[in-house]
Amino acid sequence: MTMLSVAAFLFTSSMLMNVSYGLMTGIGTIDRLKKKATNTMATSDEEPIALTDVFGIAGIHTWPFPVDPVFEDYDRVMGYSTPQRLLREQMRNPSQERAPSIIVTGKDSMQI
Repeated sequence: MTMLSVAAFLFTSSMLMNVSYGLMTGIGTIDRLKKKATNTMATSDEEPIALTDVFGIAGIHTWPFPVDPVFEDYDRVMGYSTPQRLLREQMRNPSQERAPSIIVTGKDSMQI
């Protein structure tokens, strides 16, 4: 039982360190491995990931709980926009000029 506990602790510690290193460097595990293999780690220009992009802006007290995070700019954090969200934004701000967004519809995606 002690060996199982130690193994679980080491595994969990390893995963937490991997995630924290990814947040501090802004590079995911696969990208980090590719950069190490091609010796381009020193030329990477990724920035650290802000904790508000992970946990949202609702406050520190919500971080340990499984609630949906609230983001300032949902499209920037997720990297895409759904058609329903774009339509809501256009109805809310009809005169405001928007930057191009990517619409994901099933299998296809298009840029508007």
